[in-house]
Amino acid sequence: MKNLGILERKELLSELESISFKVNKILEKDDKILEIAKRFSDKSNFLYLGRGYNFPVALEGALKLKEISYIHAEGYPAAEIKHGSIALIDEDMPVVFVAIKDSTYDKILSNIEEVKARKGKVIAIAFENDELIKQKVDEVIYIPETVKCLTPLLTVIPLQLLAYHIAVLRGCNIDQPRNLAKSVTVE
Repeated sequence: MKNLGILERKELLSELESISFKVNKILEKDDKILEIAKRFSDKSNFLYLGRGYNFPVALEGALKLKEISYIHAEGYPAAEIKHGSIALIDEDMPVVFVAIKDSTYDKILSNIEEVKARKGKVIAIAFENDELIKQKVDEVIYIPETVKCLTPLLTVIPLQLLAYHIAVLRGCNIDQPRNLAKSVTVE
């Protein structure tokens, strides 16, 4: 990250101070996320796509779904969609996009169009007041806007809630997922 000037530091600190409020706004959308989970809980595979800061969020969303619901899920950088994963997309393949308005937004929209052209079902995580995205996807979960480097703190929450609800709907024990060992062991 580049050296921040005084104004940028103040903006970042201000955003950090508001993150807990923004997290609560997302948690208030839990009923909407549950409805989406009900629609997709019977699917066998999911793709999660993101760019930039939100590519690791896509990986986390896929991992969480895999860990607690036992659904095959993969996270990919959205820029790589044409390298294999696009061949898997059909009407039974939900694709979750982290589609926030940043410098990659137009490219994400193009990726969404590629998925829709193959009859894929698209769930998007997007900033509030993004009217364009809801015209292009099947479901959208809105999150409050924040500065680019803090978006993962907010975009990951709906993905974790989606995984949680899908797992519960499928009757999975979310407190003790099968075959999941602690990632750190003592020798």
